[in-house]
Amino acid sequence: MLIGFSAFVLASQLLVTVADGVPKYNIQRGCRVDDTSTSNLNVGLDETTKSCIKDEQAALGQLQTQWSQFAPSDRALCSKDETDISGIPPSYVELLTCLQGQQIAKKRNN
Repeated sequence: MLIGFSAFVLASQLLVTVADGVPKYNIQRGCRVDDTSTSNLNVGLDETTKSCIKDEQAALGQLQTQWSQFAPSDRALCSKDETDISGIPPSYVELLTCLQGQQIAKKRNN
């Protein structure tokens, strides 16, 4: 019973933390990592980075205005999926895409 209670408390803390607001990600770090994964590293690094930052800032803006419209369970699920894993920084674009996908899936199931 103690293990079940501990898991409940941990899950509750995650939901509260995620529900408070949009997670904070390091946009520049993520875009620099994305830049190094391009096939030709000598062409357009600056433009690729600028474009990435612009996309991330736009997604962040959308998330900030729409955050309360997403279900708390979806915010927790998608934020958990965006945790920095394997050295790949989280992305606002991917977080927004995940949240929008959850909304679409729920509409289709209704």
